[in-house]
Amino acid sequence: MTKNGKLILEIVHGSSEHPTAEQIFMKAREKSPGIALATVYNNLNSLVSEKLVRRIRLKGSPDRYDRTARHDHMICERCGKISDVHLDDLGQELERETGVKVISYDLNIHYLCDECRKNGQN
Repeated sequence: MTKNGKLILEIVHGSSEHPTAEQIFMKAREKSPGIALATVYNNLNSLVSEKLVRRIRLKGSPDRYDRTARHDHMICERCGKISDVHLDDLGQELERETGVKVISYDLNIHYLCDECRKNGQN
């Protein structure tokens, strides 16, 4: 893995904010001022392909990036806030009910966060 790849992986794994590529780029520039945004995107694509980083696609918003440790997400439909939730692994239950071998799954629960509900953005 390249020096830039290691830096980007470190940034993603060290963040609880589910950063965008642009946010990762800004953070990476603090340690590597010459890094280019294209380098960040290329490395993120490689890290996702290698299953070292997880891409979260949001409708109408830039992709976010996350660590790959088993967890699920709650995503506010209005503001795009992403919160980690740790639920029981559904893989075994799905296998029992369907008879198939579950390789992996992503669970994203879409909701309205308290702030958006309080602001009447429903």
